[in-house]
This record gives sequence, C-alpha cells and structure tokens, in this order.
Amino acid sequence: MSYQNAITTLISRRYSCRSYTGEPLEAAQRQALQDFIAALPGPPFGSAVRLELIAATEEDRGALKGLGTYGFIKGATAFIVGAVRGGARDMEDFGEWMERVVLCATDLELGTCWLGGSFTKSSFAQKVAARDDEIVPAVVAVGEASEKPRWVDRLVRQGAGSDQRKLWEALFFDGDFAHPLPREAAEEYAPVLDMVRRGPSASNKQPWRIVKGNGAWQLYLQRTPGYGKQTLGLVKIADMQRIDMGIAMTHFALTAQELGLPGHWELRPPQIALPDAGTEYNVSWVMSNG
Repeated sequence: MSYQNAITTLISRRYSCRSYTGEPLEAAQRQALQDFIAALPGPPFGSAVRLELIAATEEDRGALKGLGTYGFIKGATAFIVGAVRGGARDMEDFGEWMERVVLCATDLELGTCWLGGSFTKSSFAQKVAARDDEIVPAVVAVGEASEKPRWVDRLVRQGAGSDQRKLWEALFFDGDFAHPLPREAAEEYAPVLDMVRRGPSASNKQPWRIVKGNGAWQLYLQRTPGYGKQTLGLVKIADMQRIDMGIAMTHFALTAQELGLPGHWELRPPQIALPDAGTEYNVSWVMSNG
C-alpha cells in the first residue's frame, strides 16, 4: 500500500468536490482503488471495518436527497461505501481507513467528497450487504472532477467555511490547554500538525486538539455543541466528529511516516485539566527513537 505522490502534496491538493464530469472511472483507476482497499493495514483500534468501491446508480443518488448539501453532488460515477461493526472506537477506525482511500483517489487524480450521516438503511448499505450489527456512517463520492465548478459548489463551500482554518494556536498546545504551542516548539513535527490542520471535517468544525507532552502528542476531540446527537427522522446520525478524529489520525501518522518520525498510537491519557465539558481524550501518538 503506497502513494505515488508525497502525502503532504495529496493532503494539500485534495478538496471536497461536488461537481463531476459523469465519466466512469477508468479500469486502471478502479483496479488501483480496489487493490489499495484490499491492502489496507488493520485499523488503529482493531474495529471490524469493510470498504467497497461501487458504481453509482440513480437509486444511490436518490439516497442523498434530503441530506442538506449532499443533494448537490452531481455527476459522481462511483462511491466508496463502508460498514463498521459497533465498538468503543469504531468511528475513529472508520474515518482513519476511509481517509487513506480518499488520499489514494486523490493520488489517482480523482475528485472526492465525504458524505456523512446515516446510510445504514439506504441503498448503499444494501450494496455492501450491511449486517444487523454493522452501521454505514458515511460514503465518499468519487469521480473525474469537473473543470468548471458550478456556482452552487462555491456557495456550499462558502457556507461551510471550507476555505477557512482555525489558527494554529487554537488547535495545538504545549503541556496543557492553558499554553498554546509556538510553531518553533513543534520542531520536526510542525509539518505533521500542518497536515492535521488541513484535514476535512464535518461542516469544517475542525474538532481536533493536540497537546504535546511526556514524549507524546495527545489527541483530543473538542465537540461542537449538537454534533453526535443529531437525528434524521427516527434514525440517529453517525458521530461525525469522531470520524473527523480518525481523519486527523491518518494525516498525522502518514505525514510522520513520510518524514521519518517513528511512533505509534497508544491509549495513554495524561492527567491534565480539560478546557470544557465537551473536550475528551482520544489517543496518543507516542514518539520513539526508531
């Protein structure tokens, strides 16, 4: 499992594409995505995750209607669909795996768009034969990106603040949440944090927070009020901000790997004061000397 381009290039290049040409994926692109999915390493927390590449149908497009901005997706000819068995950190593992495939699609010069919510009762779940103990928390639209984005694409991006990022000092901290991390104090990990900062997130809320200390980088989820408790009719929507944390983990680990910075994920919560009741510990990247 590898990428042709630098991971920093792929993360910087990738954007939420809502307009596609309608051309089907080339056979080589489709095979490359399928091979990449088949070669994925076990997810960090060991959840049972399955991903499949499926061709888009009118029935699938209909499943997106009524889901806010997802209804604006036009011309996508394929979807990456995932199912995960419920567990303590199932959403993080799902996000970590799916983002690796999203970056593979970017490497193949394809456009992508994360579509999160609840697809457990949709045609997507039927396509992957989701079992009773599995949920389908998100799908990713894939296809040849249109060279001329529609006006509605620009409107959606502006509404979601997709081109805006939280300031470095609002995301990264030194020792505890009372001390923002100066960029120079991040040393060789500064590019790693840059790539986390560039990650996609639900409604661009960027819920990840990282604290440096005790030989590790501690990842926290700072929840946006209302997220994780939403419903669509009688169906609970997946906890998208935990999926966002999985995406952050992918960006962190792949960039660190590319830069030759050895480490591993470990559950090792530090004893530090949290800034609010909505902030929760997620995982630690424990640095090693190789």
